[in-house]
Amino acid sequence: MPHRPGATILTESPTPTNPIQYRIGDATRPEAAGNKIIVHICNDVGGWGAGFVLALSKRWQAPEREYRRWFRDNPAHDFELGAVQLVRVEADIYVANLIGQRDIRSVGGRPPIRYEAVRSGLARLREQALGLSASVHMPRIGCGLAGGRWEEIEVIVREELSLHDIAATVYDLALLRSG
Repeated sequence: MPHRPGATILTESPTPTNPIQYRIGDATRPEAAGNKIIVHICNDVGGWGAGFVLALSKRWQAPEREYRRWFRDNPAHDFELGAVQLVRVEADIYVANLIGQRDIRSVGGRPPIRYEAVRSGLARLREQALGLSASVHMPRIGCGLAGGRWEEIEVIVREELSLHDIAATVYDLALLRSG
């Protein structure tokens, strides 16, 4: 059918070859074969001590140690929004410290999350994951203390990982009920 001037052309959006998987579980214990990268959001002021990083630090010391070193000793000034630091914590598990948060508090009603930094960080991480033939695992990044909305982050994860054939799994902790 010929295109009429002024008519809207509908196109299909690409379908991920690896749609995001959702699981109840602990993101520090990724469930997959092969190499795995656990990604989380860090701030750009060197703070580490609340949120998901507590679970990481309880399991491994290296991600916090390397993040603090990166902040303290960065002569190349590469500690900035959108940057990613990959830390190997086990033979087949890496932690990606992704700087996607400006400071640690909301300013003028704007939460610390910076969606474009998350996007550029995940694009960098994608290249590392492809090089390692790794799957990517995460909690609902950027949605806790950073104040982001999962509806926006999910789109970024899909566009930067799933549409590039990177398997991504999001973990939600099961809530325990007393009774």
